[in-house]
Amino acid sequence: MRRDDGGGTVDAMATVTAGATVSLDGFVQDATGSIAPLYADFDEVVRSGHLRRIQEATGAAIMGRRTFDMADDPDDYADHYEFQVPIFVVTHAPPPVEPKRNERLSVTFVTDGVEAAVRRAAEAAGDRDVRFIGGADLFHQLLAAGLVDELTVEIVPVLFGSGVRLFEGDPPATLEKVSVTEVGGRTCLRYRVVRNPEAPEEESR
Repeated sequence: MRRDDGGGTVDAMATVTAGATVSLDGFVQDATGSIAPLYADFDEVVRSGHLRRIQEATGAAIMGRRTFDMADDPDDYADHYEFQVPIFVVTHAPPPVEPKRNERLSVTFVTDGVEAAVRRAAEAAGDRDVRFIGGADLFHQLLAAGLVDELTVEIVPVLFGSGVRLFEGDPPATLEKVSVTEVGGRTCLRYRVVRNPEAPEEESR
């Protein structure tokens, strides 16, 4: 990919993949802020070949501070997290104590914006993917900045009716279907974001 972070174009091989698990009606959280109904099948997903393939393709991860703080103990990332890769957390202020790390996983708090986080994650990922983990505000920032190469949406058969939507006021985009995968009861959709699609030819007059 090639990205312009305001200081010049940056070359990197990593593909930035972003998305989320959503209800059938497109929400990433219900009206109470809960995500639990979206992960009732968590144990099945963790054991699936689908997740193993994603893990093998992922070289670094990006997440928002609220998503990072969902862990009861920040040190659990190094001990148990399913993505054992460098993690870059976009935040206004890092915590006073650095979380535990191991030979594969480290947590870096990025305070100079989403573009800087993508650049650093791409450098860490090398020729593997940069995977966005969450949350919704950071997802919208990535889309608005044109930093997403692929979209992944995993649809769970529940209806929330209201809550926080995955797509809300995002810029128009042209998508190309890459794959559709069934994992238990969820349907996993993967799309490539088409850069500069050809404009339709003017109709003959």
